[in-house]
Amino acid sequence: MSYSVIDRATVLNEALPYIQRFNNKTVVVKYGGNAMISDELRSAVISDIVLLSLVGIKVVVVHGGGPEINEMLNKVGKESKFVNGLRYTDQETMDIVQMVLCGKLNKELVSRIIDLGGKALGLCGIDGGMIKAVQLSEEYGLVGEITDINTEPITAALENGYIPVISTVAQAADHSGSYNINADTAAAKIASALQAEKIILLTDIRGLLRDVNDENSLINSVRASEVPALVKEGIIKGGMIPKLECCVEAVRSGVKSAHIIDGRIKHSILIELLSDSGVGTMIH
Repeated sequence: MSYSVIDRATVLNEALPYIQRFNNKTVVVKYGGNAMISDELRSAVISDIVLLSLVGIKVVVVHGGGPEINEMLNKVGKESKFVNGLRYTDQETMDIVQMVLCGKLNKELVSRIIDLGGKALGLCGIDGGMIKAVQLSEEYGLVGEITDINTEPITAALENGYIPVISTVAQAADHSGSYNINADTAAAKIASALQAEKIILLTDIRGLLRDVNDENSLINSVRASEVPALVKEGIIKGGMIPKLECCVEAVRSGVKSAHIIDGRIKHSILIELLSDSGVGTMIH
């Protein structure tokens, strides 16, 4: 018997206790970044999600789609505008956001899951009044702040063996229209409402780094109570601040742990969930 076959058996044996621990538990995966752009990485992420579902883990996928939205805006000759890191969303941009997220991208992800042998159901935050929001601030345009999560459409899909694939467009709480929602925030709110076992944010870096210029300075584990001090020290800064805030909110709302992992690493979801080593930063 070759070493590679023995090695594979060892990996499967190592994964067994984690599969048993997370069986029938809910894991929310926020999917975006380079893992969504690269076809090779996209296939790896989707195969990870299908495998987790097939071994009895309830996976909920929440996706953004910034690069695809930018591409479509460029095609129609509309400039992308950002305010404090959030996309300024006028009505024309909102129409494109909804078209790209709820239409093209959502259905592409559902199709890939089905092609790899999984069962998936594409949803957006408007479906079943799943995500309701009010306007965050006029300076951001039609960007919403979540006021309510209705988990019924999600749990119905899970109970019937489907992987819910959710795009982050919300229904206005006053039924006046729809809002663009930050995908990290939406994933955290959904994980909290579901009382999920874990939330996983796929990013374009290793995780939380003590030194942003040194990928070997990864901080493997952080308590939620330690986050304010790390912000004060400047270790958590820039775009990592809202990601960590989402993770802290989730774990303080009942989610067992949050994980920021590198979507550029093939099968990073499986490594983080089903191995002894892990691959990113866990917030607990």
